[in-house]
Amino acid sequence: MELITNSDDPVLSKLQLACSDIKTLLHNSTSLEKCLEKMDENFDAIQENVTVASRRVAPLQSLSIGAKALETRINRAISPALALLDSFKHSESLQRRLLDIASKLLNEKTLKDRLKMLIKYVDCVDELNISLTSISQESEPAIQKLQEVVEYLSRTKATDQYRTHRLRETLITLKVLYETEVDSMRFDGLLDEALLNLQDEYENLLQQLRHQNMGDDMNEMVPEKLGTELELKVVRRISGTLAANDCLDICIDIFVKVRYRRAAKALMRLSPDYLKTCTPEEIDEMEWVSLETAIALWIQHFELAVKVVFVTEKDLCNQVLGNIMEGMVWPECFVKIADKIMAVFFRFGEGVARSDKEPQKLFKLLDMFDSLEKLKPEFSEIFEGEAGADICSRFRELKKLLVHSSTKVLWEFGLQIESNQDGLPPPHDGSVPKLVRYAINYLKNLAVDSYSAPMAQVLRTDQLWKAGILLTPETDEILLKDAISNVMEAIQRNIETKKSLYKDKVLPHIFAMNTYWYIYMRTRNTELGKLLGEQYMKKRYRHVAEESAYLYQKQAWGTLVRLLDTEEIKRANKDGIGVLIRGKMDAFMDGFDKMCQRHRSTYSIISDADLREQMKEATVTLVLPAYTEFLNNYSSFLEFKSNMSPELLNDLLNQIFEGVDQVADGKSNLHRWSSSDLKHSRRSLIDQTHESKDIP
Repeated sequence: MELITNSDDPVLSKLQLACSDIKTLLHNSTSLEKCLEKMDENFDAIQENVTVASRRVAPLQSLSIGAKALETRINRAISPALALLDSFKHSESLQRRLLDIASKLLNEKTLKDRLKMLIKYVDCVDELNISLTSISQESEPAIQKLQEVVEYLSRTKATDQYRTHRLRETLITLKVLYETEVDSMRFDGLLDEALLNLQDEYENLLQQLRHQNMGDDMNEMVPEKLGTELELKVVRRISGTLAANDCLDICIDIFVKVRYRRAAKALMRLSPDYLKTCTPEEIDEMEWVSLETAIALWIQHFELAVKVVFVTEKDLCNQVLGNIMEGMVWPECFVKIADKIMAVFFRFGEGVARSDKEPQKLFKLLDMFDSLEKLKPEFSEIFEGEAGADICSRFRELKKLLVHSSTKVLWEFGLQIESNQDGLPPPHDGSVPKLVRYAINYLKNLAVDSYSAPMAQVLRTDQLWKAGILLTPETDEILLKDAISNVMEAIQRNIETKKSLYKDKVLPHIFAMNTYWYIYMRTRNTELGKLLGEQYMKKRYRHVAEESAYLYQKQAWGTLVRLLDTEEIKRANKDGIGVLIRGKMDAFMDGFDKMCQRHRSTYSIISDADLREQMKEATVTLVLPAYTEFLNNYSSFLEFKSNMSPELLNDLLNQIFEGVDQVADGKSNLHRWSSSDLKHSRRSLIDQTHESKDIP
């Protein structure tokens, strides 16, 4: 053992060192364990102290949390009140700004600068309205929250009485302010005054938007643009501002009142005084020329009102009021503007349609109907929608009245002709009656394109109303032809009635010949003739005129020719031949003299040159050869008396059919040939006869 200790072995030294370190470590561990035990004891003591402290601090922590909660509640009530105070301050600044702009607005002289300043004024009014609306909306919640806090503090006594009292005073002040000042600021303050000013400006601006160049050129009916872009922008902004401030009704009233007056004044520049006469009784009392002029003006003015005035007013309504209530307001406003004006036009049209159904009114009724028919697409577009339903309905009613009146006038015209309501006897000279002349000219005018198309449309509309849609529609040409044919047949029956009233045997044929030939020639190669057809006109009028001409010749001149018949002379004995021949010649000359006198004083020379020439040639061909032959064959028995030469007879016949002053007075003015004149003129025949002829 000692040997081992004493040795210098390095391993042993290391082992000894390690053993020493282990002993030190064990000693230190023991010391550390003692320290840890002591620390545990200290921690236990600290924990016990902390627990005691915590128990003592807990009431303070609860008070702190309560204080923070109270602070949050108070801040939540005071913040809206502070914001409300800020809104009041902003409102006051806007009111000062509004007064400043209003002062500048009064000093602006030029229209453009004034309009720009008005936009600023409107902007400021809008801002003030927003501010006051915000105050109105914020006041009640702010007061409610502040009241809740005051009640809470009063009930819990969470703070001292001083603070609670201040909050209560603030609450009372806000309540008083809300109940008195807010409504006053909104309805009785500067905002209300500003809105009244805007209403005045609004009315003035609308008054300045005038219709220009009304009636300068009735052929150019082009809608015009009212006002500049800046003017329209201002009135549009004012409309929106008034509507946003519960003044929409006032805005609409001003707009409708001003624009109605402007539209009415624009039309009054056309001098439509005729519109004051609107009842059927008043229209019946008007002179025809005045009524004709009034209807022509009504057509022009009605078209101008629809195409120019109302189109322009509708566009203005849309531009100014189109953004209010999503575009639901402006159509009603436009209709209110147009309704009163259209009512005046409708009343006049209805009065004309309901007045007496005089024949000459037909053409003006057709003009009115045609103008409405052409205006129908534009009229329906202008007054579209539910707002314009009443005006469109009255437009259709006026068209119905015109259709009914037009068909009734034409129908009654035929009845008046047939029943001879002119109250006149047949012409004493067999000339064409004025009624026939009027009726033919009437129907010729009706058959031209400008009247035939609307008349056919009227007849078709009337037929559809009476028979319904199940009826197979006829063409316009057939409808018009049937209607005019009815009147033509009435004319024919009227002629035959008048013809039967003559007591003279020749006059009925002269009358029928003149009248039927007049009808045929006046309708030939016209729209009326083409509509009725050449075969129709020949069969009913030309052939009848030719037949009447034959009967006239037979009755007037055939009787004279028969006086020169030789059959009786051939059967007579030689002793009585001279007396018989002279008697026949005297009877012929007396009959010829009477016929000349009748043609001069009673019978109308045929007015148509063609027919007159034909009748002259036919009469000369009938009378002259028979007279010449009789004179040549029996001149020996007439040698002691003067006889009218064939040449003179020919001249007299020519004068009968030509007349002296026919062009001047429209009637034949034959030279008066007395019986003595005729007998005296016979001397010319003695100079021409050199030997007597035997009796054949």
